[in-house]
Formats: sequence, C-alpha cells, structure tokens
Amino acid sequence: MPPILISLTAFGAAEVGRHGQAWFARLASEAGADAVEVRGELLREDGLHEELALLAPFTAVYSEPVVLWTPEGDLDTGALERGITRAKALGAPRLKMSIGGWRNAASDSLFELKSILAQQPIELLIENDQTETGGTLNALQGFFAAADAAGLPLGMTFDMGNWHYLGECPLVAAQALAARVRYVHCKGVQRLPAKWVAVPMTQSSAPWRAVLRALPANVAHAIEYPLMGDDLLAVTREEIAHIRRLRAAAS
Repeated sequence: MPPILISLTAFGAAEVGRHGQAWFARLASEAGADAVEVRGELLREDGLHEELALLAPFTAVYSEPVVLWTPEGDLDTGALERGITRAKALGAPRLKMSIGGWRNAASDSLFELKSILAQQPIELLIENDQTETGGTLNALQGFFAAADAAGLPLGMTFDMGNWHYLGECPLVAAQALAARVRYVHCKGVQRLPAKWVAVPMTQSSAPWRAVLRALPANVAHAIEYPLMGDDLLAVTREEIAHIRRLRAAAS
C-alpha cells in the first residue's frame, strides 16, 4: 500500500503556529499516517534547527514556499538551496516547489537546475500552484517538455484542488499529466461567493472520484484539506482510513 501523508497545513496555520509542526507530526503518526509534509512557511525561525530535528523522524516531503524562478525569470538558487538544505536536515527524500516565472527564464537555467540537482540526494517534485504562471495545464506542459529536452525529467505533485482557482479542469489535467505524477495532494473544493475554499473530498463540488481514478494509485497521497474537530486524533484517523480505502479500491 502506498504511503499516506498529511500536509501539516491541514491542521490550520493558526493552530500550527500555536503548537508547532512537531506537535501535529506526532499526532499524525499516532493517527496512522505514514509520514508528513513539512511546510516551510510554518517553520519557526527561532529555534529552527531544533524544530527540524524534532520533525525529522516523521517527514517524507519538505515544501519550500518560495518558487524556483523569480518573476523576471531568474533561477532562485537561494530558495532551491534552502529547500535542499532543509529537506536534508529533515531526512526527507523529496522537495516540493512550484516553477514561478519560468516562462521568462533563459534557456540555460534548466541546465543550471540540472547541475544543482545532480549533486544532491533529493528528488524535486513540481507542484501545480494557484498562479497563472505555475498552475495551468499549458504552463506545466510547456515546462515539463522543456525540462525533458534538457535531460531533466522531473516528477510532479498533483494538487487536486488548485486547478479550480484558475478555472482549469482537474480531470483534464489528471489525464494529461498522470504519467508524471509521483505524489498527490488530496483536496476537495467548494465555491463561496468570492473564492474557492478547500474542504474534505466528500464535501467537494468537484469530480474528485474521477480525478483520483485518473491518477496513479501506487504513489504517495497526502491529506491537504482541513482537519478539525473536538477529537482531532479521531478525525485524523478516520480521514487517513478514508484515503486508504479509496486508494485500495482504485488499485
């Protein structure tokens, strides 16, 4: 059975800020998660090394919030190297980032990225985010084609919910990108008057069952929708079991 993770944003930024990511990583483990995704935007700069050490036993993915390319098209080697350094400190084999302003990049920047990654034991996964430059099917297909041509075949984190924020069809994206997917962010969505919001998949207005069927079942899946309730451990345990049942049915 492929691993089931919890992205620690699922517990809410305010609650994570109050208790710290390590507290929720332990809860996730107790609830039956195989590992967690640590979020760079939720790390505490004060006592960072100690926090990374506490998180290391639970972590399979590190998510770096700064994108790979600046809006001007420069490869942000600082963000990349920070992501690699933190992933290594966590013992995480995978680093998740978005492409950002790659459309404006010089052609040799992919070779620079390839050179940096060749020296590291970390697998970089590209996520579809909620921006036009890094979250549309057209942008991502263009990027992956160029990366392949540069001899840099990269896998993908497929976020089921983010497509809706850009008016994209997640099922079309899943069918087009399935062979590239190494990691799935499970997330339902509902439309409020002014915006989309993340919800558990069973409450989603999206065709999430069809999207899951179109994606590979044998890759890691992470819960990235809100986990909350009076008995948070029980809620988390049930949602993990729910994802496992869905994946088993699709295998």
